[in-house]
Amino acid sequence: MADTQLSASLEDYLEAIFHVVNAKQAARAKDIADRLNVNSSSVTGALHALKERALINYEPYDLITLTDHGLRIAREVVRRHEVLRHFFVDVLGISRDEAETAACGMEHAMPPVVFDRLVQFVEFVGTGPTGRLQWDPTQGGFCDGRHDVLRAEEKPQTDKEAE
Repeated sequence: MADTQLSASLEDYLEAIFHVVNAKQAARAKDIADRLNVNSSSVTGALHALKERALINYEPYDLITLTDHGLRIAREVVRRHEVLRHFFVDVLGISRDEAETAACGMEHAMPPVVFDRLVQFVEFVGTGPTGRLQWDPTQGGFCDGRHDVLRAEEKPQTDKEAE
């Protein structure tokens, strides 16, 4: 089954397994249930689905690890999550909790081309000649460290409005 055909839920399970394995070298169903705050029967169903897709090594009551293919997909899901969270916190000035929730929802829905452009934008903003563009809550706008760039209530004029 193609990577793009994984549901958001199965991607969440891969991401959880990735984090548990990184912390403990292997995962148990209970570790995954605890991390995702779901019941054991939900985990069992997801584990069977992931095993059928050759994304995990799994036998009931045994340790769970990611296959090479599962690890590649899990790393990509984790990467999308981390980039989105970074963008929300460091560029937009969103609280970590809100950013975490938003990143978790958006990481599954964003097409690769949109994600790639967002990464390029974040890299550009962070390395531009005027420094780092980020949200300044005291100014109510985006600042580059030297001066206000754009306030939230201001909108750029179009050519027609300027005439």
